[in-house]
Amino acid sequence: MSRSQATILTNMCLIEDGQGNIVMQIRDPKRYSWSGAALPGGHIEAHEGLVESVIREVKEETGLTIKNPKLVGMKHWYTTDDERYLVFLYRTSDFEGDIHSTEEGEVRWVAREDVPKMELAYDMLNLLRVFEEDQLSELFYRERLENDFIREFW
Repeated sequence: MSRSQATILTNMCLIEDGQGNIVMQIRDPKRYSWSGAALPGGHIEAHEGLVESVIREVKEETGLTIKNPKLVGMKHWYTTDDERYLVFLYRTSDFEGDIHSTEEGEVRWVAREDVPKMELAYDMLNLLRVFEEDQLSELFYRERLENDFIREFW
């Protein structure tokens, strides 16, 4: 039995300003199947380090240069093609620059308390639990249902 498996590697970063605000990106449904308000991040390129990739993705999508991103957990599931899709979750409040929107989507600072009122990307509130609750480090979508997943938090 082979121990290797097809895998897609991505990242996502919760960026805080120290005043109760976080960076949110509004992902266009015309461009993305996973659309709505989400945290910035993207795919890890071949031969790229994990931290290096989240720094690059945040810069490309928001204009911010983040420093000292801390790995706080992961989200993962199997795609319909049986590929494991991994999202490495980072958090930082150390950054330079000003936010700007890109073709990836509108970017803005949002009060954390206002996030639940936004039109969010699928399951963002559950995902935010992994970023914010110290006892959690993993969100695994165990099984795909017709319109949802069976979730496991670890």
